[in-house]
Amino acid sequence: MATEDVSFRVAKDDFEGAVSWVARSLPSKVTQPILRAMLIKVDEDGLELAGFDYEVSTRVRIPAEIENPGTIAVAGKLIAGIVAVLPNKDVDVRVVDGSKVLVVCGASRFELPLIPLDDYPQLPTLPELTGTIDPQLFVEAITQVVAAAGKDDTLPMLTGVHMEIDGSEIQLAATDRFRLAMRTVEWDPVAEDVSAKLLVPAKTLQENARTLDSNLNNPIEIAVGAGDNIGADGLFGLHAESRETTTRMLDADFPNVHPLLPKSHTAIATVEIAPLQEAIRRVALVTDRNAQIRMQFSEGEVILSAGGSDSGTAEETLPCAFTGRDELIIAFNPMYLKDGLNVVHTDRVMFGFTEPSRPAIMVPEPDEIPEADEDGNYPTPETDFTYLLMPVRLPG
Repeated sequence: MATEDVSFRVAKDDFEGAVSWVARSLPSKVTQPILRAMLIKVDEDGLELAGFDYEVSTRVRIPAEIENPGTIAVAGKLIAGIVAVLPNKDVDVRVVDGSKVLVVCGASRFELPLIPLDDYPQLPTLPELTGTIDPQLFVEAITQVVAAAGKDDTLPMLTGVHMEIDGSEIQLAATDRFRLAMRTVEWDPVAEDVSAKLLVPAKTLQENARTLDSNLNNPIEIAVGAGDNIGADGLFGLHAESRETTTRMLDADFPNVHPLLPKSHTAIATVEIAPLQEAIRRVALVTDRNAQIRMQFSEGEVILSAGGSDSGTAEETLPCAFTGRDELIIAFNPMYLKDGLNVVHTDRVMFGFTEPSRPAIMVPEPDEIPEADEDGNYPTPETDFTYLLMPVRLPG
């Protein structure tokens, strides 16, 4: 449709929320300048704002007073920055001279060049609905697992969140080889026998979780196809009220992480999270590049210590419920340890240990602490979230 006479009026808050959400997914550096564009489709139902960089697509609808319909494109991050600082009044937008768009709000006036639509890529269609999930549950689960996702693009299989769908249950997992986070959630699938394994970029999922309105009244729709076509498009789609987004899934094999999770432990400990976080923050001040924090567990207490080089030493003792055959000394990267504690959403955390050189698990403290079996080992409690952490080798 011609763009020469597109014009509309829109509430500043609605416009700001929409353009900022779409702009967040637009790339800052691109080989094709057209991918910096934000598409604004104006029709009798209001505005549809969209962006697409061949990997991630976003669309959002908002109401507006329409004078002349049509479709235009402007620099996405630029218009988002402009709208963010406009006064809290209605915003008038119209095309002038067929080559510029005029944005007027109160006494503020901006003229932006239009971006030609000829080379803009076709926006992907949201795959068929697969199921729905509670918004708060989805955000919590994503936040928990992306904490362990890798950021090294040379290992793409580790930069994703693995979603294993089995009927009414989804198991999410992520790992960077040094830690592993796994969360199980219930959802409402369209088909009871649905089954799929998907690998979705963690960065995109994290961005979705950050920008989802925590006050959503309706469930989030997860769209990856139905029947035999689940995942066939290679797209992971989300629809939340007026917003929808797709991201291209990773074409890589996620490692089999289940054998890493110990079934039982030679020692367990429970500690209050908030004081432990504070102690780690203090003791870590003398670590060299987050080298390690040593944790010495014994009956009734855990001693945190670090340092020993030119930077000095630090030590702090906290109360702790510890059960094991002998006292245990283990060392962790303090950043990875804090990341795990941040996503255990209970007041206390339970650690499970096998030996100081083997991975330890962190889980929300269960209602009933496991009792030792006949071999003196403690079974892993039933839990919907597990954070597994590789220890750092102790010197000597």
